[in-house]
Amino acid sequence: MDTTATCAPTTFGLLRHGKTVWNEEKRVQGRGNSPLTEEGISQTEQWAKRCHVMAWDRIIASDLGRVQQTVTLLNEQLRLPVTFDHRLREQDWGTWEGMRVTDVRQQYPEVLAEQIAAGWDFTPPDGESRAQARARAFEALNDAHATHAGQNILIVCHLGIIKCLVYAVAGRSFLPHEPSLLEKDRLHRISCNDNGYAITELNIHPSEETGNSR
Repeated sequence: MDTTATCAPTTFGLLRHGKTVWNEEKRVQGRGNSPLTEEGISQTEQWAKRCHVMAWDRIIASDLGRVQQTVTLLNEQLRLPVTFDHRLREQDWGTWEGMRVTDVRQQYPEVLAEQIAAGWDFTPPDGESRAQARARAFEALNDAHATHAGQNILIVCHLGIIKCLVYAVAGRSFLPHEPSLLEKDRLHRISCNDNGYAITELNIHPSEETGNSR
């Protein structure tokens, strides 16, 4: 993914919102929303402590409720300027939103198999394709790079969006035979300069020591 901005390199940290009730119930969340669980709150408080020593300059986040709740908890320690951007919302899962994953598999086996095999063109019924989600997410990052060049920006959003960003930078086809790049509930960093995007570091644990992001 290239950007036409002629600016200093920008680092983006990609962090998912805390665990929610629908995550716990294994429901397709998408644009739908549910509050953080106690575990999700605890996860976020742990990340706040970790991110506090990583020299972030600002937060840009999805505007969905579960992310706003996560950002509020993070910012009790980070005290950073925050921008909520609708372009960082989770992929729209259409008809499948709110359904349990097991029910989707049982009720739509052929459609699901067809969409999984479509890679970036994966599109839930009446929903949005991964390619569309990827395009708007990179648009948000490109604008952030142009406006805040050279900064370290913490992006708080959703697993689907994080996968779209990282897999695109890695040149993945988003097909089932490809090994996963991302571990659950980790922080990932990508950078942007005049030559485009690059992966800086993947799967940072909240308690793990890592280099300063400057």
